[in-house]
Amino acid sequence: MTTQEIAARFNALAQQEKWFEIQDELFAADVKSIDPQESPYFGYAEGRAAVRKKGEDWVKKVREFHGASTTRPVVAGNHFAVGRNVDITVEGFGRIQMDEIMLYEVKDGQIISEQFFY
Repeated sequence: MTTQEIAARFNALAQQEKWFEIQDELFAADVKSIDPQESPYFGYAEGRAAVRKKGEDWVKKVREFHGASTTRPVVAGNHFAVGRNVDITVEGFGRIQMDEIMLYEVKDGQIISEQFFY
């Protein structure tokens, strides 16, 4: 799949909030997940299983889902980015309203890295 095709499939799943399906279908085995160094929420994970656990651990802490939206992807070369807005209540943090940019790198038809800016 091309970067454009992966971005389109990503968008179709993201609009349905199917984040684990995105991981299962589009992530490489050695994918990297990178959050800001000073993030109080997440850190770094490498490998599909570790990235999956990072997401599952976060979902377990979500107490209320108030809303979320994801923009359409912008593709440039072997990267694409989306904007994401999330409004959730999280154990230990309270209600969080987060605006972020999510940057993805594609190689050999799979997502090899995701990086978050918030």
